[in-house]
Amino acid sequence: MKRINQYKKMFSVENNIELKSLKTSYRNLVKEWHPDKFQEGDAKREEAEIKSREIIDGYHFLVSIAPETKVASAEEYKALTNTSGILDFQHNGQLLEVTFLDGTTYEYFGVPKKIYVKMINSDKIYRFAKRNIFDSYMYRKSKKTTQEA
Repeated sequence: MKRINQYKKMFSVENNIELKSLKTSYRNLVKEWHPDKFQEGDAKREEAEIKSREIIDGYHFLVSIAPETKVASAEEYKALTNTSGILDFQHNGQLLEVTFLDGTTYEYFGVPKKIYVKMINSDKIYRFAKRNIFDSYMYRKSKKTTQEA
């Protein structure tokens, strides 16, 4: 949640993320902090390189949790959570990262430790997650499915 709030603040997003206004804000920030605006060897250039990476990461992150993005991928997400099992999962702070059997990884935000403990102590982890996590917490697809070589 801290990361979400940090990125929302960077892009001046109040509550709901609207892709059109986010894109405008992104373009303005990139223009302001583009490293090519500064001379080689200038201390500001190094700061601009770091800042521009943060802006790009933040933009992609906010796009991935935007309501419009979720609506567009709702069918895919529902099919995945209804048919695929869980391959692996990790909990760090209030972030639960779940990797499904097809290799797709989703991050769930705001998952308290007590819910995570109930999940790992459950006889049927997938069923518990399906009932208590998949549709209850803010989520985003964090990694694409793994490609077979």
